[in-house]
Amino acid sequence: MSLPLENAHVTVAVIGGGPAGLMAAEALAQQGVQVDVYDAMPSVGRKFLMAGKGGMNITHSESLEPFLDRYGARRPQIEPLLAVFGPDALRSWLQALGIDTFVGSSGRVFPSDMKAAPMLRAWLHRLREAGVRFHMRHKWTGWRDAGHPNPAHALRFETPEGERTVNCDAVVFALGGASWPRLGSDAAWVPLMSERGVPIAPLRPANSGFEADWSPYLRERFAGQPVKTVAITLTDVDEKVHNRQGEILLTENGLEGSLIYALSAAIRERIMADGDVTISLDLAPGLTFERVVAEVTRPRGSRSMSSHLQGRIGIGGVKLALLHEVLSKEAFADTDRLAHAIKALPIRLTRARPIAEAISTAGGIFFEALDQHLMIQSLPGTFCAGEMLDWEAPTGGYLLTACFASGLVAGRGALDYLAAKRAAG
Repeated sequence: MSLPLENAHVTVAVIGGGPAGLMAAEALAQQGVQVDVYDAMPSVGRKFLMAGKGGMNITHSESLEPFLDRYGARRPQIEPLLAVFGPDALRSWLQALGIDTFVGSSGRVFPSDMKAAPMLRAWLHRLREAGVRFHMRHKWTGWRDAGHPNPAHALRFETPEGERTVNCDAVVFALGGASWPRLGSDAAWVPLMSERGVPIAPLRPANSGFEADWSPYLRERFAGQPVKTVAITLTDVDEKVHNRQGEILLTENGLEGSLIYALSAAIRERIMADGDVTISLDLAPGLTFERVVAEVTRPRGSRSMSSHLQGRIGIGGVKLALLHEVLSKEAFADTDRLAHAIKALPIRLTRARPIAEAISTAGGIFFEALDQHLMIQSLPGTFCAGEMLDWEAPTGGYLLTACFASGLVAGRGALDYLAAKRAAG
């Protein structure tokens, strides 16, 4: 990053206009590099804007140790990135952009107005002021293999005016995964990278819903209803027991929601290994089993068991419907079996929803194929960032934080590459 680039006449292509790509562009432009951002869509940041429609959760305020644990098996690879640009640095960066933030009751961090659009507008204005050029409706289609000192930097694009070839001194790819393809993340880069020998873990849905074989009655009467204050227990493929409390959403096809997303990796891997998984759903996590037994067996007079459950332990509506869905009439009438079901209702999940519906994706370019600057070792001067890489995290700001951080590291890595190349003559 010490290279004096004011008159270096170098250009870097950033392919992908999401948070990772824009952060790489900013890191490069700040050092005087000419940056050209290419995106297949008519405008940049489309998935970012969609993610912010329900409230732009930008990062999380929890302490660093549990924050890092959210990245699971890829914590060793994500931790160095967050050491460069972690959640506190992201909030400071937003402040410098003119965007105030606040911490919600769940610990999640939001812009003060809860919106993504003002942040993106301010950011794009700053990037344009720094000289970044944007090229929309430019879909990357591979490389031109001849006529350039480094063929990996002779890029081909499909544009409304026909095919275009672009030469550059380095390139940062930030093309996303395979979720929400209508917003640009269509994974069309996978075969192109594979043809160059770049090792890629198969893309899989992350932060996704899962399917269950509901009865027509449950689908028709309760689809779309939240199931509040429940806990899920499941054992993952490594025999680790997970237990988390939160809220789920009953859908026409199965279950989704924040609690499901938090456990989606464990659920998905069990389904991949075994064909399905049965989770245990605690419908009354605030009550001990003994208390539930006492309330269920308490004399109820002429009241029905359903009315009794509603009055004594708050089990009604969709929770009651789930009990009826799983239990036979005989089991529902058996107070011991009913009490056990309230505290540990077995729900069989059969498959993840399609990857196009997922919030994010797991899989991507193996970190082992990259150096510490996120450069593909077999393609010098070619860097990758964001969801293209093989990692995943639950919702809660963890996804965006790592995307920002990886973009910054890749951008700075490109600067180091250019400096070393210039020093070598």
